[in-house]
Amino acid sequence: MNNKALKTKLSTIKAKLRAQSIKQQKKTAESLNKVAESAKEVPSDQQIFADVVSQVKPLINDKVRLVKSGHKSNTSLKNDQGHNKANQAIAQFHFSDEFEPNLNKQGPMKYVREGVDSFEVKNLRRGHYQPDLILDLHGLDQHQAKKELAALLFACQKEHAQCVCIVHGIGSHILKNKVPHWLVQHPDVMAFHQAPLEWGGNGALLALIELKDKFNRD
Repeated sequence: MNNKALKTKLSTIKAKLRAQSIKQQKKTAESLNKVAESAKEVPSDQQIFADVVSQVKPLINDKVRLVKSGHKSNTSLKNDQGHNKANQAIAQFHFSDEFEPNLNKQGPMKYVREGVDSFEVKNLRRGHYQPDLILDLHGLDQHQAKKELAALLFACQKEHAQCVCIVHGIGSHILKNKVPHWLVQHPDVMAFHQAPLEWGGNGALLALIELKDKFNRD
């Protein structure tokens, strides 16, 4: 094959390749256009959300008055405070600092109310009763301690606590002496005894409380 024929053949091949390349480019362009058109037809997230929300009907609340959580009206708050103060005042009425009960000063502090089985004191000493509520009086003066003790005895009826532990500490012996004197005066206190070591020992008392409602526990 001479040079002229070879050049002619090469030109023909190049022409065919260019033609195929142009066709391929056209096909690619058409495919990209179709993809672009399809993308235009797909709704955006905002459009989808707007379509969904537009079908929701608002709720009309004409029966319940909403109140912010954690806030009470002034009237109910005053009523609650008055109720609590009245209950504490009733409980504190039983505590006189002038009253001197005849308690055994030999050995551990103990007391049993008249008409209550003396065996209950042994049950307290032996740890037969586990305290349902514990009151720690450390750091309080006599007035504060008396108030907290009154609130504790009031809570016993509300929480159905049959046995309580009062941690008075030792310190200067002020509360150690006063707490038993106060407990003796309260009509709900059936008995008390120096607490076992696991509940404070010489620095605490376990007291047995008489519950007055049907939830009284054995």
